[in-house]
Amino acid sequence: MIKKLLFGISLISSFLITAQSNILKETISSQKLGEKREIKIQLPKNYDQDTEKKYPIIIVLDADYLFDPVAGLINYYSYWEDIPEMIVVGINQNTTREADSSYEETNYLPAKSGAAFFEFVGMELMEKISEKYRISAFNVVIGHDLTANFMNYYLLKPDPIFDAYINLSPDYSPLMADRLVNSFKKEESKTWYYLATASEDIPFLQESILKFNTSAEKIDNKFLNYKFENFDNATHYSLVGKAIPSAIDYIFKDFRPISEKEYEEVLLQTSVSLSEYLKNKYTSIETLFGVKKRIRINDFLAINKAIDKTKRWDDFKELSKMAEHEYPNTMLATYFEARYEEEAGSPEKAIKIYKKAYGQDPIAFLTIDFMLEKANNIKKTYGY
Repeated sequence: MIKKLLFGISLISSFLITAQSNILKETISSQKLGEKREIKIQLPKNYDQDTEKKYPIIIVLDADYLFDPVAGLINYYSYWEDIPEMIVVGINQNTTREADSSYEETNYLPAKSGAAFFEFVGMELMEKISEKYRISAFNVVIGHDLTANFMNYYLLKPDPIFDAYINLSPDYSPLMADRLVNSFKKEESKTWYYLATASEDIPFLQESILKFNTSAEKIDNKFLNYKFENFDNATHYSLVGKAIPSAIDYIFKDFRPISEKEYEEVLLQTSVSLSEYLKNKYTSIETLFGVKKRIRINDFLAINKAIDKTKRWDDFKELSKMAEHEYPNTMLATYFEARYEEEAGSPEKAIKIYKKAYGQDPIAFLTIDFMLEKANNIKKTYGY
């Protein structure tokens, strides 16, 4: 256990170091702010190799201290394909965060420097990033206390520019809680809202967050994905290290490969065709996150295992077509096609199809020896 823990710490540390070495720094001249602002950008590792691929974007407020943990964890999770590769954009606010997050004392909406910063992010920064980089239609924003409150103003707009909001111990302005609850009730597009506090958070922040959560968790809206966490033995600052990975994991839970839990509780129970289930999963990934994802080999194998378990042999036919599209010239489609004929009671066809593996590329556990052995076993069974 200790060795695994040390390995995990070492691996995450290496991603943090990699993130540091791949950071781009740019200066944007803002007409809205009347000054220049420094931003940090981390592009996916293979950004320059695949010139057609588009990526979700995450805007990191308080980038002076939030950028590194966010960028490192994005690298780490995307390495394991638990989330899509993303473009991370951080705004340094070390000396400007209070002015950037300011609001009017009468209506509690962004005013003066706060209004200027609101327009800088929503209009200038997002436009410049979209012009220069290949971004998909899924945008995430993250902030801490003052900036966590401020980013919620985007959610109150009729057509929010962000799809997911990671609120780390927000210092909610007056009326923000009520405004958010009303917005949640009316939301008509898929929205992710993650909220975190801690047992040792700043008392008045924790109190307002807990009060807000009491109202928010009662909202029944199919478009709202809401998650709240109250971390034990964590402070206003240490909760950040716990909340960021939890939030990222929650927002992209539908992107993850088929898990053992999904296999047991969904695949083996669903009335939908298993091949259709797989197709729908990846259509959903593209719809939700704007990412066209190649079907993972392990997900094909999970469906294969479920077909064997449920004996829904017809699903092998469509699965073979999907495999041919995703992994042409490999043995994957051939294997599924042969399995269908084998279980459909056509042993001679199955033997011929297994032998088609000659000249095809091996993939996963499928090798020419394995495919020929399958053909020979059929021969033995039927006395050919």
